[in-house]
Amino acid sequence: MFSIQNVLYFQAGLGVLANMFLVCFYIYIILCHKPKSTDMISCQLTFVHIIMLLTGGNIWLTDIFESLNIENGFICKATFYISRVMRGLSMCITCLLSVFQAVTISPSTSLLAKFKQKLKKYMIYSFLCIWFFNLSFNSNQIFYVGAYTNVSGTNQMKATKSCSLLPMNYIIRGLILTVTTSRDMFLVGVMLTTSTYMVIILFRHQRQCKYLHSINHLRASPEKKATQTILLLVVCFVVMYWVDFIISMTLFLLWMYDPVILTVQKFVMNAYPTITPLVQISFDSRIIIMLKKLQSKYHHTFFKKRFFSHNIF
Repeated sequence: MFSIQNVLYFQAGLGVLANMFLVCFYIYIILCHKPKSTDMISCQLTFVHIIMLLTGGNIWLTDIFESLNIENGFICKATFYISRVMRGLSMCITCLLSVFQAVTISPSTSLLAKFKQKLKKYMIYSFLCIWFFNLSFNSNQIFYVGAYTNVSGTNQMKATKSCSLLPMNYIIRGLILTVTTSRDMFLVGVMLTTSTYMVIILFRHQRQCKYLHSINHLRASPEKKATQTILLLVVCFVVMYWVDFIISMTLFLLWMYDPVILTVQKFVMNAYPTITPLVQISFDSRIIIMLKKLQSKYHHTFFKKRFFSHNIF
């Protein structure tokens, strides 16, 4: 288990570093350049993933709270609540990113075209609604999570070494399960629908370009690269989500604790926020251009200093 824990720390560390780099890049683009319509959404998603990695699976935040000698019950409630809120935000913002990209690349003759000019206005309202919804939706974590007590007959379900889900009757358990599943199914359904729509548009565009003998234009299209990136993110999210969903529902319905399964679940939960920045960095040509400029500027300054120091001596 010690080696597995090290893998989780490495995964979280890699994800945090990649996401922090991406946050700095998006802030630079938003403040100093003309950002794309999806840059603000990607920046928000990246920020959420940093918090998600720090809280997901109680890897780092629990250690920080324990070092401050904070009560264990509060630690459990805080870490579980923040973790679930960030998971919900990640799902909602990924869905929003998929919808906005579908609107952005939609043909001028489609019904979605009339929303293109209003994307920034809708974006602000969407952020407010998403944050408010997730902060309130996951409030049950405050009431049904607490410190684990080694007392027989309490019907607690141990969730981590020191935290547990407090007992709840079957009606409340079924209601939480139904509402959570309905939300997740709706968002995954929207993602799959918009992804299918984008694939159809790209396929039609490719056929038109082949017909016009200008396939090179398609390869160089930034809209195509952005769409491919989002499609890849959606596929990664859906795969990781279903694995996490199956594990979570199995443990929740059976009301059981298995440290090995929970460790696998932690790895799966952290996989998407770790993969996302690496995919975005790989596909965004602006990052490569920016790094090349910085490298050129560094070399120019370095050789300039060496030249002056050589002339002085």
